Amino acid sequence: MRTARDRIHNRPRALLACLALLSVAAGASAQVYKWRDERGVTHYGDKPPASSRQHAEVLKVTAPAPNAPAALPYELARAVQASPVLLYTTARCDACDQGRTLLRERGIPFQERTVDSAEDQQQLRLLGGGNEMPLLAVGSRKLTGFQAAAWHEALSAAAYPRQKMLPPGYQFAAPVPAGGAPMAPATPPVRARIKMAPDAAAAAAAQTAAQQPRSPPPAAGNAPPDFQF
Repeated sequence: MRTARDRIHNRPRALLACLALLSVAAGASAQVYKWRDERGVTHYGDKPPASSRQHAEVLKVTAPAPNAPAALPYELARAVQASPVLLYTTARCDACDQGRTLLRERGIPFQERTVDSAEDQQQLRLLGGGNEMPLLAVGSRKLTGFQAAAWHEALSAAAYPRQKMLPPGYQFAAPVPAGGAPMAPATPPVRARIKMAPDAAAAAAAQTAAQQPRSPPPAAGNAPPDFQF
């Protein structure tokens, strides 16, 4: 038999469950109303009380998004950040299918780029690829053609786990055309501009003026009578 103490002890848990259900029903970020009736009983609801005499307090409750991606384990996330994996494939390519299967079975997060158009091929050539497919890029390392042993070695050298560590429900990214994938813009060389102190700037200007060729003196016939050289 439940005592009054048990009911008081379990009340916060019931209130938390109520708030969670209300937030899920109303959306990821919802407003929950809290008020007391004439008898002093506290109520929670997704709508304000019907009586205008009852003052309702608005509570903002945030629930996690149902389709939010799960975080990767630390070891895997560190490898992805240090050496991202790109897979370039084309249609009707058995070796491409085998390479994709290897990455999925090992649990390697990767971005797939399809090479079907002339623009895609141009993008592949800019990366140093040729006509043989697939092309696997693990960080700055590139491997042409599918060789399971070489691919595993490259992934292990980049500190990717040997065993699959993807969280439950993980979804691999959808393939996108290589020509339409954004590229990191090349960084032009930047020349540093040094702002000189006033004294140093004046000295530099004087030195520059001293190095300029001097104009020849005017001819003697054109000088005034009292002018001396």
